[in-house]
Amino acid sequence: MDQKIDDIVRRLLGSLPTSLQDSAQGLRRDIEDNFRAVLQANLTKLDLLSRDEFLAQAKVLERTRAQLEELERRLAALEAKSSNAPRG
Repeated sequence: MDQKIDDIVRRLLGSLPTSLQDSAQGLRRDIEDNFRAVLQANLTKLDLLSRDEFLAQAKVLERTRAQLEELERRLAALEAKSSNAPRG
């Protein structure tokens, strides 16, 4: 996550006017630190999950969907069997 934030900070610094980009190293460092702090503070407010967590949940969903499809197939077979049974 820090690498992505660093990439965003570099892009933000690149979008600043050239006069600010070329200004004293201390000012540039302050701007960079402020960008990084704001990004980290706001990203932590978001309810984000890692790629691994996302993939794990996708696998759970895939298994659940397969189970649901199997249950639907079995239910349809039982309903067909029930409707074909003689009533007496």
